[in-house]
Order: sequence, then C-alpha cells, then structure tokens
Amino acid sequence: MAIKLIQLPHRNGNVKLRLATGHFATSHSHLNYYIDMTMTKHRLSEAKEAAAVLCSKFNSSTIIDTILCLDGTEVIGACMADELTRAGYMNMNAHRTIYVATPEHTSGSQLIFRDNTAPMIVGKHVLVLAASVATGYTAQAAIEAIRYYGGTPAGVCSIFACIDSCEGFPVVSIYNKNDLDGYASYSSRECPLCKAGVKLDALVNSHGISSF
Repeated sequence: MAIKLIQLPHRNGNVKLRLATGHFATSHSHLNYYIDMTMTKHRLSEAKEAAAVLCSKFNSSTIIDTILCLDGTEVIGACMADELTRAGYMNMNAHRTIYVATPEHTSGSQLIFRDNTAPMIVGKHVLVLAASVATGYTAQAAIEAIRYYGGTPAGVCSIFACIDSCEGFPVVSIYNKNDLDGYASYSSRECPLCKAGVKLDALVNSHGISSF
C-alpha cells in the first residue's frame, strides 16, 4: 500500500517538507515519521530554495572550498556552490570556485575518494551536506573521511536534523525534530512500536521508501 504524504506548512520560504506518520525502519533506527526529500533534492526550483536558506545560515567568513554531498543532494550542493560563490564567501581554490563532490561507499559503508576526486578533499575546507541527519552516523563518517584524506571539515548542514551537533560542529538545518509533533527515533531493540506489536509500514533510506 502506498504511503500517503502530507505537507508541512512553510516556515522557511518555499522549502516544502513532505512527510508521513507511521512505523518506519532505516539501517540505523526506527522512526515514527517518514520525510520525503525527493522533490527538494531533484526539482531545481526547490533545490534553489533549500540552498538559499542553508547558505543564509553561514557566516560569510566561513571558508568553503568543497561541498561534500551525501544522500543524493548533488543538485542542492550545486545550487549552494553557486549561491556561496555569488555571495563572495571565502575559498582557497586557485580558480576561486567551489567543488561539488560525492563520496564512494564501500561494502563496509566506509567513504572513499578515488585518485581523480581526492584532490577536491586534500587540503580543502569541506562542508558536509546531507538530506537528513538523524543519528549523525553518516555525517560523522563523512567528517572522518575528510580528515583521513587531509581535508578540513567546515561544517555540517542538512534539510532536516534530529541532533544539534556532530563531531563538535553545529548541524545547520532548515527543519529539525521540534517542527514535527512527537517525532521520535529509536534503536530497533528499544522501539516501543515494535514492543507494542505494531508492524513496520515501510523501509526507508536516502533513495526513498519501500512500503509493505
């Protein structure tokens, strides 16, 4: 059965948040909300709106050479790079531009960069961009990868976030869990919905949702 989405009233310009309530499982947790980021990530008009809001939350003295895109946020990342470049944000790149990069995931969920993409990280100030930061696990892995490859993490930002900080960096987001009434995230072993016998409605990840 298809999951019915509702739309959260705007509070950040035209950045829409589409969601559903129920019992959902990710690879790291169980949730009582599913947030659909599809249009925000892939529709140019919405990606531009999201990029503008996120960029407005950074100080112009923040040095950003590269935007590292997680969860399929490359369109938003490109819009952010354009916005930051036009706004005169500082970067250390020779051509005064901002790279937009995506890591490769190994079978063990490690993040790696090939020889042709690593120069976008080595010696660069790298901003981590995610669709959602729930547990912080993926963002933390990205920060660790940046440091491993000789880059300097410049911050963490996302469309939606459940946590306020990750690896010592504030998580800059458009929406957070306080915008969703009763939002909760649990480990699979501690999920009260599972304990109450409530069946899962769907499996969710950065690609979307698979309902039962």
